[in-house]
Amino acid sequence: MSNTLTISPSPHLHGVFQTRRLMLDVVIALLPAWLVGLYFFGIGALIVTLVSIVSCVGIEYLLQRFLLKKKELTITDGSALVTGLLLAMNVPSNLPWWIIVIGAIMAIGVGKVSFGGLGNNLFNPALFARAFLLVSFPVQMTTWPEPIASRLHYLDAATGATPLSVMKAAIKSGAPLDHLPSTMDMFFGQMGGSLGEVSAIALLLGFAYLLFRKVITWHIPIAIFASVFVFSGIFYLINPAVYANPLVELLVGGLMLGAIFMATDYVSSPMSKKGMLVFGCGIGFLTVAIRTWGAYPEGVSFAILIMNAFVPLIDRYMKPRKFGHKKGGK
Repeated sequence: MSNTLTISPSPHLHGVFQTRRLMLDVVIALLPAWLVGLYFFGIGALIVTLVSIVSCVGIEYLLQRFLLKKKELTITDGSALVTGLLLAMNVPSNLPWWIIVIGAIMAIGVGKVSFGGLGNNLFNPALFARAFLLVSFPVQMTTWPEPIASRLHYLDAATGATPLSVMKAAIKSGAPLDHLPSTMDMFFGQMGGSLGEVSAIALLLGFAYLLFRKVITWHIPIAIFASVFVFSGIFYLINPAVYANPLVELLVGGLMLGAIFMATDYVSSPMSKKGMLVFGCGIGFLTVAIRTWGAYPEGVSFAILIMNAFVPLIDRYMKPRKFGHKKGGK
C-alpha cells in the first residue's frame, strides 16, 4: 500500500491564515490610499477601479471556466480582486477603459494563469501588467490628471506634471530643481500621480495595519526605504541643487505603494529574512538608478520585477534554517 503526499503550490500557510483572509486584509489596508485617491481624482478614480476589478475577476473566471475547464474556480479567494485593485492604483485616473481591460488580460491571463495560477507566478501580476501598459501606451500611462481640478472629469480631465517628472527634467537639464509640491502636500496627497501613490500617510496606515495583522513583516519595505534614502542621499550630497533630498524621494511616485503592497507578495518574494533584506536593498538601488539614469521618471515597478526574477537565486543561497537545526550542529 502506497501513501500519496500531495503538495500544493506556495504560499504554504498554517493556522488561522487563509488566502481569503489575507486578501481581505490587503484590501482593507489599501482602502485609506484608495479613498484619498477617490477624493483627489473623483469620478475617474471610481471608473478606473470598477473596470479594473470587474475585468480581472471576469477574465479569471472565463479562463478557468472555459479554457482550463476547471471544476473549482478560485475567483472567491480574493486574489483577482486584489490584483484588480492594485492595477487600478498603479495607473492614471484618466486611463481609457479599454487599456485597463488590456492590462487586466495581461495581469490575469499572462502574469498569473499562464504560470499556473496563484502560488506559481514568478512576477507580481499587477506590476507585470503596469510595465506592459507603460511600454505599450507610454503617452496614456504618463498623462496625469491634476488633483481636485479633475474630480468631475474622466477622459477630459485637466493634466499636469508630477513631482517625479519635474525631478527628471532637472536631472536631464542640470537646471536647479524647483516647482515641487511642499513636503506636507506630498505627505497628504496634494500632487499628481497614479491613483494609489499620492498619499504617503494613507499608505503608511495600510503598512501599520498589515504589520499589526501579521500579514507581512517589516523586512522588505524597510530595506527598500532605507536603501532609497541612502542611495538618493549620496546624489543629494553631490549636487543638492539638481537632486531631490532623500525624504522627497521616499514620498513621491509609487515607492511606498510598491514597497508595502507589491514587493511583499508572498509568491514573488524571498522566504528567508536575510533574503528579504537583500531583495529590498536591490529594489531600492535599482529604483534610484532608474530614476537617475533611466528613460522613465519612475523605476519602482521595473525594480520589483527585476528582483522578482532573482528570487529563486536568493532563496537558493539564503535558505531558512531547517526545522530542528541546532546552531553549530550538522
